[in-house]
Amino acid sequence: MEIERLLFENATRASLFGVIALAYFLYRGYTRISVSHIPGPEPESFILGNLPELFQSQVGVPDFKWKQQFGDIVRIKGPFGEDRLFISDPKAMQYIFHTAGYGFLKWPERTEISRVLMGRGLLWADDAIHRRQRKVMLPGFGAPECKAFVPIFLKAASALVEQWNDLLASSIDQSVELNVASWLSRATMDSLGEAAFDYHFGALENKENELMKAYFGLMSDTLGQPSRQAIFTQTVMPVWYLRFMSRYSNTRRMVHARHTAELANDIAQSLINMKSEALLYGKENKDILSLLVKANASENPASRLTDEEMLAQMRTLLLAGHETSSTSLVWCILELSRHPEVQSKLREEIRATERRLNGKQFTATDFDNMPYLAAVLKESMRFQPAVYQNYRMAAHDTVLPLSKPITTTTGETISSLPIGKGTKLVLSIAAYNRNKEVFGEDADVYNPDRWFRTSAKKGPTVGVYGNLLTFAGGVRTCVGWRFALYEMQSLLVEIINNFELGPTKELERLRREACLVMLPTLEGEEIKGENLPLRVSIAARD
Repeated sequence: MEIERLLFENATRASLFGVIALAYFLYRGYTRISVSHIPGPEPESFILGNLPELFQSQVGVPDFKWKQQFGDIVRIKGPFGEDRLFISDPKAMQYIFHTAGYGFLKWPERTEISRVLMGRGLLWADDAIHRRQRKVMLPGFGAPECKAFVPIFLKAASALVEQWNDLLASSIDQSVELNVASWLSRATMDSLGEAAFDYHFGALENKENELMKAYFGLMSDTLGQPSRQAIFTQTVMPVWYLRFMSRYSNTRRMVHARHTAELANDIAQSLINMKSEALLYGKENKDILSLLVKANASENPASRLTDEEMLAQMRTLLLAGHETSSTSLVWCILELSRHPEVQSKLREEIRATERRLNGKQFTATDFDNMPYLAAVLKESMRFQPAVYQNYRMAAHDTVLPLSKPITTTTGETISSLPIGKGTKLVLSIAAYNRNKEVFGEDADVYNPDRWFRTSAKKGPTVGVYGNLLTFAGGVRTCVGWRFALYEMQSLLVEIINNFELGPTKELERLRREACLVMLPTLEGEEIKGENLPLRVSIAARD
């Protein structure tokens, strides 16, 4: 009864807030620098604007449509007629990610989603808090540290190869149809557990692990296909209301999120206690958590991570780190299954390197010296971006530089765009990745060979790897980008070296589910979570 009373009271407050919010949005629209003269699509409604199409569509659908219709700077409507900007212009992206530093903050409602899923860690933090947390995190993700993890990544890859070989051995025609997304999710979880925490999840072995059960499907279950009511709540309601609902709501999504958070906090706390005790007795390991505990202990007390922040970093690694690597690799393998000539060429490079090693294990240096491997990964992350959009808000009045002039609805041609404090921006990584001035006239085609063009057009420096934004850029560059890259290279090399992958008829129902990351699901089976059915067979050797 007490919870019901609280819910009623908060629903009443929420209704009152809705009226106040409408007045606020209208007031703000009339008092700040306007971007209403920028061309853009008609809103679906006054209350939600273009947000249903933005958040309910499959990944890339609105991005590519709006880019084709209106260009790289598009005005879209938020709730109650609020003007927002949809951006894929390279020069504007460079300014937002690099030049302006923390001049563009995360949307408050999106940070609350990050808090619920991962705690107050790097993906939640902004400005000075983000800078402090990042400083403590960096020592665990340096180039030497990440290269040293390659044997761990290869161990997980070898375990996956062994299990696939067992399945093929019992197959009559020496081929099997597998949900590759599920297998890769488990493999990356195992390699992340060993390298980041010195902890064996046993995901590939299907060990009974309650945390793994909770994490698998978390993104699609909690964020996939939001209703209009959910969009309204997450966009219009204040953070205190979202926080209240995240604590007391009994919807399936919130129960799943809370249950996962409790499990993750319990395991993370026990691991931190173990690493702290080992450090106290001079026993140092090289996993990321041990390095983080050591780095945090050596910090000035005012700069250290709090206990809550330490737990949040572990949850961030578990979810964001695991999902980004796994999902990027899934889409890469999908493209290789659709382009057998690319798959064969990559296999030739892998086996040529293998012959030179003469029985020795691959190292990070070997991966660095495989140009076609790098080209395939870059092209796959460009063409099928696991991270497809970022959400920012101007911290103060500023002026966006533009790569090329645009024509406003009043007929004026402008080469820069003033925007007001509080203006919300949707930064479309998916649309930027198809920019023909940056990636060539064939940007809408999957072609790893583009990365060998000496005369290829180059845009402003935006991303840390291949000028892509998969790992963001500037002050928010993903601290674990090298870690993720070596993990993906290890798995990809072992899989392509040993197996041929081909498409199946089920791919006709493939969806690109928008859940903060782009997850593969099948039409009509979205509730089952990520699913990429491919035909797997042994890759013949001469």
